[in-house]
Amino acid sequence: VNVELEILVEGAGLYDLTQRVSGIVSSSGVDEGLVTIFVRHTSASLIIQENADPSVLDDLQAWMDRSVPQDAQLYAHRAEGPDDMPAHIRAAITSTSITIPVMDGRLALGTWQGIFLWEHRRGPKERKFIVSVH
Repeated sequence: VNVELEILVEGAGLYDLTQRVSGIVSSSGVDEGLVTIFVRHTSASLIIQENADPSVLDDLQAWMDRSVPQDAQLYAHRAEGPDDMPAHIRAAITSTSITIPVMDGRLALGTWQGIFLWEHRRGPKERKFIVSVH
């Protein structure tokens, strides 16, 4: 089962996709298998991370901001705006797809794990995904 998913993001940050992906898995009819989520962009990424304490996500974003500065003067590629090349680097050091086991028709995530889109660009964007359950 392949499902296309679109979400509108407000700008840089982490967006919880867990409930949406869980719903797709539940309605797929797959009892045992895998789900793969793939983001169809080069300036956003996917991570599995703690979903209980929002300060974890804040710390991750602060670390990324220090590690890959949003300073256009540091990069040759500036044609699509000052936040574009840093977003490409941020996506390159994280991941554009993740795979999670499906057990008993549900995501086999740990107690505190959630699936997050990590948007690396400023400003609103529509982001597209493929969710494949097999």
